[in-house]
Amino acid sequence: MARAANKSKKRGTRSDPGRGGSRLGTWLGRLVMAAVLLAGGAAGAAFWWLQQPLALARPSVELSIEPGTPPLQVAQAWVGAGVQSDARLLYEWFRWSGQARKIRAGSYEVHEGITPRELLDKMVRGDQTLEQLRIIEGWNLRQLRAALAAAPALKQTTAGLSEAELMAAIGAPGVPAEGRFFPDTYAYSRGVSDITVLKRAYALMSKRLETAWAGRSDGLPLRSPEEALVLASIVEKETGSAADRGLVAAVFINRLKVGMPLQTDPTVIYGLGETFDGNLRKIHLQTDSPYNTYLRGGLPPTPISMPGLASLQATLHPTPSKALYFVARGDGTSQFSDDLAAHNRAVNKYQRGH
Repeated sequence: MARAANKSKKRGTRSDPGRGGSRLGTWLGRLVMAAVLLAGGAAGAAFWWLQQPLALARPSVELSIEPGTPPLQVAQAWVGAGVQSDARLLYEWFRWSGQARKIRAGSYEVHEGITPRELLDKMVRGDQTLEQLRIIEGWNLRQLRAALAAAPALKQTTAGLSEAELMAAIGAPGVPAEGRFFPDTYAYSRGVSDITVLKRAYALMSKRLETAWAGRSDGLPLRSPEEALVLASIVEKETGSAADRGLVAAVFINRLKVGMPLQTDPTVIYGLGETFDGNLRKIHLQTDSPYNTYLRGGLPPTPISMPGLASLQATLHPTPSKALYFVARGDGTSQFSDDLAAHNRAVNKYQRGH
């Protein structure tokens, strides 16, 4: 009996399932804990990195992102531009955030102190660095093209195009280019094409002209929005004082109604083009051209400038008046007269000092 008992005791000592399971559980627990600590450490390190300023090769770094650029290429482009970070790390942040596909194309500029989190936020918001082009009321197409050529960070694609080719390029083939771009300030991303800016200016002029034409006064001697644009371009060039704009328009409207030539110097000057030296001479007024409104009745064939909204509105809502003449007073304003005798007296007074 004692031997049997001893044998049984030996067997029990060799295989103790309770103690083996306890050791395995302890080992697994420690492994899980280590994994948790490592994961927590990695998460903490990632969170810390997202808040730290990115090192830059220069005080500011610029980058233009084209539409459709994959997030990995965006990260690589930032590193190539001067953000001193691991491109893969930046990309993983873009991807992990869930906003990688929300990055917007455009031109961006970052400065010292920006963090990875702020960099992504900037691109998701589309917080771009923009340049501006201002088109001035009364400019002609030649002046606009010179401004485009001088515009900072604007991709030049139209410099060698004729006027007809330029209009075809913006989707308006056959439309005269002169006067068709609305005077305004246009913001654009760096590296964008000049075609993009011209399309916006053309579309805005078309919209402004359509709206003004739809609300025009009754009884105007204008047959189409295009004729209104031509006359508005003349009103723009002839107006010295904003307060006189409606009366300037009325004079030309009244002349068209009675079949009187417009007799306006700016059209003659426009017809002279780049040969005009700033001095309008009698010979110019006596030389026939499609733009000589002293020798030809009606409107010239195209606008002579880019009119602003005020000139469009004045042309289509002229001030009620019977005036057929006006002369500059010398202070920016004009004297308006209903008949030639009164006009001659005004000329003597304001031009000849009599």
